Amino acid sequence: MQINYEKLLIINNNLKKFPNTTLQIVTKQRKVDLVNELISHGYKLFGENRVQEAKEKYAGIDCSKINLHLIGPLQTNKVLDALQLFDTIQTIDRPNLVDAIVKILIKKKVKTKNYYIQVNIGEESQKSGVHPSLLNQLYNLCMENNLNIEGLMCIPPKDKDPMMYFNHLNNLRDSINHNLKLSMGMSSDYEIALEAGSNLIRIGSLIFDE
Repeated sequence: MQINYEKLLIINNNLKKFPNTTLQIVTKQRKVDLVNELISHGYKLFGENRVQEAKEKYAGIDCSKINLHLIGPLQTNKVLDALQLFDTIQTIDRPNLVDAIVKILIKKKVKTKNYYIQVNIGEESQKSGVHPSLLNQLYNLCMENNLNIEGLMCIPPKDKDPMMYFNHLNNLRDSINHNLKLSMGMSSDYEIALEAGSNLIRIGSLIFDE
């Protein structure tokens, strides 16, 4: 496994046209040495899907130099570990998760400062995320509990035009708070997400070669 710097360069050149967008490198199933190599090249924003994997991997990394996001589903029994490890959690998607976070925040000082709400933008039963019709209710619950909601995140359905789903997330954002950031776009559709106004693209498989 190695880093494909040619593809990284292409992504970074594309980003020059979109100054309000940041690259987040997804390091799930990547080894510590690759993460440290990316850090040595100046990359600081990373995403992980699983709490336990991230906990083990990033124990060997100086996390004071980076910004680490949870971008995968969060179980309530992993909330404490997540709050102690991640700077940002992008996958707030249900009231009982908010409740679990708030209970810990009352008792403990944690690392996490920012949150995104994950929206099930395609209304797919197999995917995490709040149903779009319930977004406003969940957002208000987060506000009532003083969670710093920084943005919205989504994963559009496969094999469908992602632009309509990215536009839908834009419209949902504007309906509750137009200042929220949008985390949308991955290796297969990041260029479309850039055109749709994404503030954060999550890139993993595209830049790693076997």
